[in-house]
Amino acid sequence: MRMVDIIAKKRDGHELTTEEIQFAIQGYTNGTVPDYQMSAFAMAVFFRDMTDRERADLTMAMVHSGDTIDLSAVEGIKVDKHSTGGVGDTTTLVLGPLVAALGVPVAKMSGRGLGHTGGTIDKLEAVPGFHVELENEEFIRLVNENKIAVIGQSGNLTPADKKLYALRDVTATVNSIPLIASSIMSKKIAAGADAIVLDVKTGAGAFMKTAEEARNLAEAMVRIGNNVGRKTMAVISDMSQPLGLAIGNALEVKEAIDTLQGKGPKDLEDLCLTLGSQMVYLAGKASSLEAARAKLLEVMQNGKALEAFKTFLLAQGGDTSVVDDPSKLPQATYVVDLPAQADGYVAEIVADEIGTAAMLLGAGRATKESEIDLAVGLMLCKKVGDQVRRGEPLVTIHANSRDIEEVKQKIYNSITISAQPVEAPVLIHDTVTR
Repeated sequence: MRMVDIIAKKRDGHELTTEEIQFAIQGYTNGTVPDYQMSAFAMAVFFRDMTDRERADLTMAMVHSGDTIDLSAVEGIKVDKHSTGGVGDTTTLVLGPLVAALGVPVAKMSGRGLGHTGGTIDKLEAVPGFHVELENEEFIRLVNENKIAVIGQSGNLTPADKKLYALRDVTATVNSIPLIASSIMSKKIAAGADAIVLDVKTGAGAFMKTAEEARNLAEAMVRIGNNVGRKTMAVISDMSQPLGLAIGNALEVKEAIDTLQGKGPKDLEDLCLTLGSQMVYLAGKASSLEAARAKLLEVMQNGKALEAFKTFLLAQGGDTSVVDDPSKLPQATYVVDLPAQADGYVAEIVADEIGTAAMLLGAGRATKESEIDLAVGLMLCKKVGDQVRRGEPLVTIHANSRDIEEVKQKIYNSITISAQPVEAPVLIHDTVTR
């Protein structure tokens, strides 16, 4: 078997065999297939697409290119959640303890963020003492005991995907549905989940800017998951404006605490209840999505969700007193309200630009080497559709430097105020199942 023949076959629009796909991925992982041939392969896939069977085979070839996590010792159906990213996306911090309070095991492998704000691990490390350095046996024990634990990503998880993603980034082949879908799903499957709930974002702050693009990706990932034996579904949610109000690590932890008590922003709570209902249903802990949602609301209201969060933090070294007193989280030196410059209605908040403003404060990483400032960030005072008066706060800036003029200007450039009333965007665009 030769790589050049595989490239030519896909270039000419033919379906590759399982063995040909495995040969390409194994060869690229071990170095016998060079970058220039894999670049040609990726471009052929970009233009010729892949069948459902090819996509599933590509995903599993990447899964088997490195380590996989064995969660068989964890009791129950393990359900994982994956979001395609966005601004102010605090759902994992809420969903983990929320569904764990109903006995759904959440064995979460998370990473650090590159971009607007930190990843899930960065946010959790805003809690003093919290750590993710766990041996596998300890990880399994904590999930069995508390129904939730979070560890950092294994260095040898899906190495083929890491190599291929870096190559796609410099060969203009990132925007390929089979390559995106297999990349995401390979990591979720390698992490050991029995069922997967996907939150596919669409809008200005999302990778998929249009609802049609988001649906194509959601359908591709759901088909891959189900074709390889994982119960998989997707929710397509709005990211035309930031989710919730908080953008920044410690600020998002506080918002998660509020949401677990049923006191969080309505859009964040609604999305968490929608995704959580799917997780509880797929785990067999409710007979319907409606019943699952009712159970989630109950543990929010009776305090069990918040207790699950405290138990989770304590088990991984975190100071649980921050839950009752969020002022113990990292605090910024300067807190500045940015006033509206006109009367009217908020017509647009460009999510990715607001995210960039938070990154300029230090809430995110511009490069892998960047240090995150856990205390800084932004709190939105208004969302799209809200009425605002001139001089009222639009955004509250949490900064550790007085030099925030560039941040202020970026925020003003990212928020449009209309003289006419504006409707708030729809939060849940669609649901994709088998």
